[in-house]
Amino acid sequence: MNVLIVGANKLAYDYIRIIANFPTMKIIAIIDAGKQSVVDELAKSLQIKQDDKVEKWLDEKLDYIIETNDDEKVIKYINEHKQEKTILIQASILRTIKPLLIERNIQFNNLELILNNIRDGLIVVNNEEIVQFMNKAASEITGVNKDSATGEHIKHIVKNTRLPKVLQNQKKEVNQKLTLENGKQIITTRIPLINDKHHLIGAFAIFKDSNEVISLAEENTDLKEIKTMLEAIIHSSDEAISVVDEDGNGLIINPAYTRITGLTEKEVIGKPATVDISEGESMHLQVLQTRRPVRGAKMKVGPFKKEVIVNVAPIIVAGKLKGSVAVIHDISEIQQLTTELKRAKQIIRNLEATYTFDDIIGTSSEMMIAIEQAKIGAKTPATVLLRGASGTGKELFAHAIHNESDRKHNKFIRVNCAAIAESVLESELFGYEEGAFTGAKAGGKKGLFEEANLGSIFLDEIGELSLAMQAKLLRVLQEKEVVRVGGTTPIPLDIRVITATNVNLEKAITNKTFREDLYYRLNRLPIYIPSLQERMNDLPSLVYHMIAKVNQLYGRNITSISTTALEKLRQYHWPGNIRELENVIGRAAIFMDVTEEEIHFKYLPDLQLKREKAEANLRQTTTNRTLQDAMDQYEREYIAHVYKENDHNKTATAKQLNISVRNLYYKIEKYGLDR
Repeated sequence: MNVLIVGANKLAYDYIRIIANFPTMKIIAIIDAGKQSVVDELAKSLQIKQDDKVEKWLDEKLDYIIETNDDEKVIKYINEHKQEKTILIQASILRTIKPLLIERNIQFNNLELILNNIRDGLIVVNNEEIVQFMNKAASEITGVNKDSATGEHIKHIVKNTRLPKVLQNQKKEVNQKLTLENGKQIITTRIPLINDKHHLIGAFAIFKDSNEVISLAEENTDLKEIKTMLEAIIHSSDEAISVVDEDGNGLIINPAYTRITGLTEKEVIGKPATVDISEGESMHLQVLQTRRPVRGAKMKVGPFKKEVIVNVAPIIVAGKLKGSVAVIHDISEIQQLTTELKRAKQIIRNLEATYTFDDIIGTSSEMMIAIEQAKIGAKTPATVLLRGASGTGKELFAHAIHNESDRKHNKFIRVNCAAIAESVLESELFGYEEGAFTGAKAGGKKGLFEEANLGSIFLDEIGELSLAMQAKLLRVLQEKEVVRVGGTTPIPLDIRVITATNVNLEKAITNKTFREDLYYRLNRLPIYIPSLQERMNDLPSLVYHMIAKVNQLYGRNITSISTTALEKLRQYHWPGNIRELENVIGRAAIFMDVTEEEIHFKYLPDLQLKREKAEANLRQTTTNRTLQDAMDQYEREYIAHVYKENDHNKTATAKQLNISVRNLYYKIEKYGLDR
């Protein structure tokens, strides 16, 4: 295809370079090219003829004439004298499509294909509002044949077009909405065509279907910004991150990765994923092979063999595997953080009361009496003694009493008297002065009573104190002051004391292991917390409360417990009280499948039935029956119960009974359980 270039400016220079890359196109000459023009050297290097007369070239066989100056006289002359099949493309159109070509990097065999393969609709009119050009996309969007549109008035093509308005005011309109006759909504930009001599020669509109604009916006919104943002996030993260491509070669690492592994970008980027492994297998390669994530893999990385835990996930885009990303955790850092977390939790637990009376589950009369007594005690400064078996919730009551009192905004100090060694208990409770003993801190240390000043102190397991410590505690309670170990100056206290014990203090007094005077000092407001056995009406609400806790703890979605399972819990005597119940529900949740929503009988551990019921069953079996008859009756009832619990599934029943399926069939037939 032969092309004639008219003009020797920068626009001509750019198009000469573009056309030179197309083997099917040939520039036969450049018109108006002087020795000092910008295209001079380029024309010589490409061996293109140069001339200053366009007239003698119009008789040549030309497919395209590219006019780059927007010279009206030259354009008019060319239109009057060119051959009918020769296509004239003016500078205004060239400037419009140039950035589109560069942006999309599209290659075509000729300029007409370029215009017709632009995804945007393009309509060009002259200054008389006559359509000069309409591309394929414009034809598809408007529904008008592009060949029949050429030479027609623009109003015949798009009735509500604003191109005449743009010709009139010579002002561009950017990203305007317009509804076409066919119902399509478009986003269009209209621009007047003004040549170098500031003469209006026409106008053009570039437009898209608005649905396509929305779709493109959703897919490509701020891709560069997002990429920059993601890179910034990865590089600023304290978590070590590495990314590999689908072949397992390194793509991205961040500074945290270098800090942990000791490997730099130069040593990792473009290298196999195994480059950082000193001991273990590459989880990147495993994930790329299986397309499944890996969590908690332990290995050693880098030249220093740093021990780490790795989580790796595949990167899948539109169903295609594009690579994988790994987050690497330094185990030593995890251990340090875990230690700090435990320490922080202990501090928080010792300094703050977490629970209120709203957290105490139960509506039984026994529990309501305890709660009402505790609420009354919270409003008075009296020392409270919480009594009850282990696991009944005495600490929960202590928290609630503090939070219900006027001291709730001050510290709540918890002390387990049985957990602190006798040798250090005095200094922990009452503090010490500098030099009081070997190893004492410079400046001394406050005791827990001082820390709790203006707040509350909870002395759990008070019955475990030695007689010597009981005497010292009694003095603090009587005098409302404390003297540090090694000190002589009394420190006044304004403090609420809450104590708790599961020991029979009255018996301890008789046995001379608990001071009677301290007993009367502590027993000003005794509150008895009932055992679970004494408040079985609260069992369902307690169970559902614990189900909510284990759901959060173990990631389960349990919603209920079966009637049979709940009845089994009712029959147990619960020596461990609420603490044991929480253990049982937690164990059941662990053995359940993650998709199951109901706790069934089979998930509960073996619980000893109430003594009374066991004795009643024993009496029943011994009435006019042999031992074998009693054993057969019990076996029949137990197998029937398990069989029903497993929805008459023989395999599951045999598994739970730990017998063979064949043996189960025999016993089912023997006892007539399928009748």
